[in-house]
Amino acid sequence: MNTDQVKGKLKEAAGEAQEQVGKATGNTDQEVRGHAHEQEGKVQKKVGDLKDGVDKIVRKP
Repeated sequence: MNTDQVKGKLKEAAGEAQEQVGKATGNTDQEVRGHAHEQEGKVQKKVGDLKDGVDKIVRKP
């Protein structure tokens, strides 16, 4: 697991939490920002997955 995967998962979780707080309080702006952070985290995790896959291919004897 690389740093992009870890950071992405953390951003995803934090964004989900922020989105839920926004829903619970009726704050649409916070809900939207939370959703955006969640999506950003998912993308960053996928980038980390790709880096990990490429690294495995490159190191394969």
